[in-house]
Amino acid sequence: MGILTFRRRRVPPDIHTRIIPSLEFPCIQFFHTTIHLSSERDAMKLSSRGALSLVLIAGIFLLPNSLLAEPVPLKRVVELSLSHATAGGITAADEQRAAAAYGELRDSYIPQVTTGAGLGYSYGFPLSLEGAAPSLFTVNAQSAVLNFSLREFLKAAKVETNVSSLRTKDQRDQIIQDAAQSYEELAKLEQRLTKLQEAQAEANKFQAAVAERVKEGIDKEIDGTRAQLSSARIRLRIAEAQGSADVLREHLSKLTGLAAQDIQTDPDSIPAAPAPPAQDNVPKLAADSSPAVQAAMEHARAQYLRAQGEHKALWPSFDFAAQYALLSKFNNYQNYYIPSKPCFVGGTQVLCVTNSFHQNNASIGVSIRFPIFNSSQRARAQTADADAIKASKQAEAAKNQVSEQTLRLQRSVAQLQAAHDVAELEAEIAQKTLTGVQTRMDAGTANLHDLDDARAQVSERFITLQDVTFELQRAQLGLLRSTGDLEKWALGK
Repeated sequence: MGILTFRRRRVPPDIHTRIIPSLEFPCIQFFHTTIHLSSERDAMKLSSRGALSLVLIAGIFLLPNSLLAEPVPLKRVVELSLSHATAGGITAADEQRAAAAYGELRDSYIPQVTTGAGLGYSYGFPLSLEGAAPSLFTVNAQSAVLNFSLREFLKAAKVETNVSSLRTKDQRDQIIQDAAQSYEELAKLEQRLTKLQEAQAEANKFQAAVAERVKEGIDKEIDGTRAQLSSARIRLRIAEAQGSADVLREHLSKLTGLAAQDIQTDPDSIPAAPAPPAQDNVPKLAADSSPAVQAAMEHARAQYLRAQGEHKALWPSFDFAAQYALLSKFNNYQNYYIPSKPCFVGGTQVLCVTNSFHQNNASIGVSIRFPIFNSSQRARAQTADADAIKASKQAEAAKNQVSEQTLRLQRSVAQLQAAHDVAELEAEIAQKTLTGVQTRMDAGTANLHDLDDARAQVSERFITLQDVTFELQRAQLGLLRSTGDLEKWALGK
C-alpha cells in the first residue's frame, strides 16, 4: 500500500486507475495502485521505501510453513528413523532380555549367598522354622558344580542372544525400507501436486473460456459440462494426492520424531538404485545371508539344545552347599540334643553327658541328586523335542520364502524397468502432441477442445509414469533388502 497526497483543489474528472504487480511471492501477490491525474503537478507522491518494507515484512509472515520448511534429505530421515522408531526400541529390549536370561543361567555356577535369622520361642521339642533350626543368625551358600541339564540350557540361552541380534538387524533393515519407501512416495506426491495445481489453473481458464463460448452459441451445453467435469477430476486428484501426502508425513513424523508440517522431501537426495544382479544363484545367496533366515535357524538350534537339556535333567547333578548358624540358648536344645560319649561307670560302659553344646555350627559339602523316576520330566522332554522339530521346519520354510521372494523381486525389477521405459516414451509422445496442438492453435487449425484433450493426455501419462516409477523403486528396495545392500544404499556405508 502507499501514502497518497493531494493538493487542495478539485480532482479532474478524467482520472483513471491502473493495477501494476509490485512484488511476487509463492501463493501471494501484492499490488499497489497508482492513480494518474491529467496534470503532472497533481500526481500523488508515493513513499516507495516504506511501502517496500511493509511488503517484505508481510511476505515473510504470510508465507506458508511448508514453503519456509527446509527439505530433509533421505539419509537424514533414515538416520532419525533408526534412532527414534518404536520397532527398533522393541527389538533392542528383546536383545537386552536375551542377554539377561543368559547371564542368569551363567551365574548359577557362582555361589548364591543368603543371610538372615530364624528367631522364635520353642515349647517342648525345638521344631524347625521353614525347614531350618531356630537360630540367631544364619548364612547359606549354594551353586551348581556339575549339572548336565544346566549346561545345555546355558548353550541354548547363548544361542538366543545371537537370535536377538539377528532379529535386531532384520528389524533395522525393515525400518530403513519403510522410511525410504515412504519418503519416495511422498516425493512422488509432492511432484504430482505441483503438476496438478498447474493443470487446475489451466482447467479453470478452459472452463471459463468454454462458458463464454456456450453463451455466444459457439459450443454446446454439453461442452460446458465436459469442461466442468475435467476441472472436477483434477480437484479430485488433488484431494487424493494431498490426503495421501498428509498421511505419509504423519507416518514419517512418527518414525523420525520430526513435526509433520516440517517434512519436505528432496528428490535429488534419493540415490539411484544399483543395477539388479543377474546371477542365477541370487535367491540362494539371499536366503543364506538373510538375517530373518539366520535368526530362524539359530532359534531352531536353541530349541534343540533346550530339548537336550530337558532330557539331561534326568541325569545326576552335583551342587555345592554351605551353611552356618548361630544357635540360641533359649530353644530347649540343651534338653533334647544332649551331647554324650561312651564312658565306664563301675566297670560298665554307659553314655556320659559331655555338656559340650556349641552355639556356632557350620557345614559344607556337595549335594548329590540321582533322579530315579520322574514321568513329568520325561513328558516335558518330549514336548521340547516337538518344539525343536517345529522350529526346524519353520526355519526351512523361512529360507524357502526368502528365496522365492528374492526371485520374484528380481524378475519384477526387470519387468517394471521395461514398463517404466514404455511409460516414459508415452509421456514424451503426449508432451510432443501437446506442443503440436499448441502450434496448430497458433495457426488456427485447432480449437480449445483439442488443446484440453492434449493437456489431459499429458497429465494422465505423467501420473502413469510416476506410478510405474514408484513401483519400480519399491521393488528395488525389496531386492536391496534381500541381498543385504539396503543400508549401504540408504546411508552410503
